[in-house]
Amino acid sequence: MTDADLAANYAKAYDNRIGFGKKPALVLVDFVEAYFEPTSPLYAGVDAALASALRIRAAAREKGLPVILTGVVLHPSGLDGGRFFQKAKPLACFTAGNPLGAWPAGLEPFPDEFVITKQYPSAFFGTSLASMLTCMGVDNVILTGLTTSGCVRATCVDAMSYGFITTVVRDACGDRHSAPHEANLFDMNAKYADVVSEADILAFIEGL
Repeated sequence: MTDADLAANYAKAYDNRIGFGKKPALVLVDFVEAYFEPTSPLYAGVDAALASALRIRAAAREKGLPVILTGVVLHPSGLDGGRFFQKAKPLACFTAGNPLGAWPAGLEPFPDEFVITKQYPSAFFGTSLASMLTCMGVDNVILTGLTTSGCVRATCVDAMSYGFITTVVRDACGDRHSAPHEANLFDMNAKYADVVSEADILAFIEGL
């Protein structure tokens, strides 16, 4: 099946867009040093995704939108990471105190931003994120982050499952290989979220 055939096949069943909500929040998933440090086992060369996310964050802050950063922090034993830690050995980068779990330059949280610490792929699993967003009256989760095929996708599926309009910003997500990046953007856009460009999301935020 060619790419054109695949797109046509999906369009028969999955060709719907929800659009944006009335009260969005921006979530930046796992932008941490492990993905930017060349000696790290998780290095992914995703500087462009971070640069895009920082521009979106600046626009969101200017409009007073809630901004939430997530990161993984694990006990030195890794036991709080359960089977995820057992399976994905590079998660050792995220044990408490490891510098690879730190924020990269330019992404240090502002005092009015929220930080969600997680142990599993989704920013919702085992955290207070859903309750916090609901309390704020948020109806639209704007997702950026790393990696597209892992924690972004898991967070996307849970955001939709919790009833939030979910928007994934293509330019502000990254993966270590284009194939899983593109495949997961395709799948999220088909079933769980609207995948949009940085230009699209900046225009939406500007219009709020």
